[in-house]
Amino acid sequence: MGENNTRAAGQGNMKTIIALMVGYSVIYMDKQMVSAAIVPIGQQFHLSSTQTSFIMSAFFLAYCLMSIPAGWLVDKFGSKNILMLSLVLTAVFAYAFGWANGLIFFILLRFGSGIGNSGYPSAASKAIAEHFDSDRRVFMQSAVLTTTGIGAILAFTIGTNVIAINWRYGYFLLGTLFVIALLIIGFFIPKSQTAAIADKAQPQVGLAKVLTDPNVIILAIVMVLINITAYGSSSWLPTYLTQTYHLSLKSAGYLLAVNAIWQIVGSLGTGVVLSKWFAGQQKKFLILSSLIAMLATIVMVSVHNLVIVAIMMAISNLTIVATFTGAFTWSQRLFTKDRIGSATGVLNFGGTFGGVLGPMLGGFLIDAFHKNFVVAFIVLGIILFLSSVLALVIKPRDHAN
Repeated sequence: MGENNTRAAGQGNMKTIIALMVGYSVIYMDKQMVSAAIVPIGQQFHLSSTQTSFIMSAFFLAYCLMSIPAGWLVDKFGSKNILMLSLVLTAVFAYAFGWANGLIFFILLRFGSGIGNSGYPSAASKAIAEHFDSDRRVFMQSAVLTTTGIGAILAFTIGTNVIAINWRYGYFLLGTLFVIALLIIGFFIPKSQTAAIADKAQPQVGLAKVLTDPNVIILAIVMVLINITAYGSSSWLPTYLTQTYHLSLKSAGYLLAVNAIWQIVGSLGTGVVLSKWFAGQQKKFLILSSLIAMLATIVMVSVHNLVIVAIMMAISNLTIVATFTGAFTWSQRLFTKDRIGSATGVLNFGGTFGGVLGPMLGGFLIDAFHKNFVVAFIVLGIILFLSSVLALVIKPRDHAN
């Protein structure tokens, strides 16, 4: 009987991970697809580059503002409730975006989509903490984060091809995928425990206490620095490839789609490496991965050979994702179940803020050095390495739950 229960629990846990990955894949597809959709939208409605940037920025502004409140809601109402609410909102706003017909509507609907997206990462982290023991959480969190690459591939292939037919169809498709993810989450993830029905013997941790936890603050700043590099690099790579090597946008897109595969390898591989060879040694791992990423980035922009650039870009992308995954999954060891939702919300806030700053910093440096990409990418690589140096200040605590 005990063996059967264990097997059933294991099957339930795998269903949980698969369900979370399905939802996360569509979430990341939503983030990536707008950059393709904005081209025909701008042409159809005669929008300037500044106006289209407002549409894209609205999403990240909402995501940033709501990350911390969303994490608190996860701890209060349980992971499954917020996962489902997040997918309901994103589905509604995706369908509505497909019907929008003006700049104000585009901005408001992307803002709403950012609100919906903001709850999913915290709820997913909470679900992992609820359904897996502490020894397996880092690997399971890294497995879920492979969806950054899966979502990018879906956006660059299926999403872009449908948008090429009609951008509205792309968002009707996206809304439908959110509904499918909602049904999968509803059927396959067990009901989570909320603060109201949690063990009365264990006092709930308030948001104020989480916000004053030094480890939360330091790790959030680390996430800011990592995502300055991650988003700064990904935002300017297409321009770098097309202008430096005179590739067509289509050719650069194929190269970047292949590059997205390394995000999957980086995320999943990080979980294996941290579990087998760097268990409890996140600091060493972050130093090593960020150092490799910095060096690969420097070589990438220092040589003029497309083959070497493609190899260095793959190494850089893999190790940037590995650094991000190593830092983000560390939360599963640093924070207990009663505060993981709120803590993840703070980390998401930091990561999103870094995502806002990265493209801006890259653009400023490129303009400041007369369209020269070398300095911009070198600075981004150094910032990534500095994030791992800052992580040395974190004081790990051994949490069993």
